[in-house]
Amino acid sequence: MQVLHDAPLAPLTTFRLGGPATRLITATTDAEVIEAVREADAAGTPLLVIGGGSNLVIGDKGFDGTALRIATRGVELSGTTLELAAGEVWTDAVARTVEAGLAGVECLSGIPGSAGATPIQNVGAYGQEVSATITEVVAYDRTAGETVTLTNAECAFSYRHSRFKDEPERYVVLRVRFALEDAGGLSAPVKYAETARALGVEAGDRVALATARDTVLKLRAGKGMVLDPEDHDTWSAGSFFTNPILTDTDFAAFRARVRERLGADVEPPAYPAGEGRTKTSAAWLIDKAGFTKGYGAGPARISTKHTLALTNRGGARTEDLLALAREVVAGVREAFGVTLVNEPVTVGVSL
Repeated sequence: MQVLHDAPLAPLTTFRLGGPATRLITATTDAEVIEAVREADAAGTPLLVIGGGSNLVIGDKGFDGTALRIATRGVELSGTTLELAAGEVWTDAVARTVEAGLAGVECLSGIPGSAGATPIQNVGAYGQEVSATITEVVAYDRTAGETVTLTNAECAFSYRHSRFKDEPERYVVLRVRFALEDAGGLSAPVKYAETARALGVEAGDRVALATARDTVLKLRAGKGMVLDPEDHDTWSAGSFFTNPILTDTDFAAFRARVRERLGADVEPPAYPAGEGRTKTSAAWLIDKAGFTKGYGAGPARISTKHTLALTNRGGARTEDLLALAREVVAGVREAFGVTLVNEPVTVGVSL
């Protein structure tokens, strides 16, 4: 277990932002993770768990406590069952499932971060979510002081949400187990319209796993959503805002605002999100409120490739990023009466 003091945290995040931690521990085994958590809890020391750092916005003052970087490794693939240590690089694990001819997470290729973060956020993209394939999550329960195994149902997954996100101070994910599908080298049925168009197939069709993965990687790269140290459009947390889910009443009011602002023939994006609820597009809202690709004049700007990504153009501070985020939130609220919610976890700061 490596222990550093007054350790920079910015290099551990995809934003490359944030001040130092009082102490940084890098744990390479589950036992080391548990030991570090127990020690911090016993001492009453604030604890920040870091995986791939792709979903973190850390304040410029840093973190006054113990930052625990989970660097555990382990991939166990048996038949269609996959178990990943929390510190495994997610996109590498997806590549291994594709190579093994197993379907279920191929459209989640290119998503930065660690395997342990995927159930927390219920990571999803291009028509797939990890909640569809996760069977169990092994975690250290800080309240009970023991290791527990939670079933899929016990994880309480919903859109970009889970029990782990509801109780952020309780669980530290150690391992994630998945049930994948052997479809003879074919992907899961393609659900997302953009993916289907790029593949030249109909929704519900299957394609070769490698083709699905390559297509998703190209789509993501075109939006600056595949990490590249030389491309500042990827110095981000991916989608900074979640897609709003509105009640029927709120959606009707939103639709009226759209027509008033953009014209009577304009219809906003609308997707069923359960009884009495409709999901709309955060990217569409941001763009139509006047925040187009590349918006901004300072070191933090909207990506030149995708309006949902806020980026560090080099030399930014966290406050620069937050100022831009607040401007976008206020502008969308003023234009359409919808309040955007940030997807990344904020540490020591808030919108």
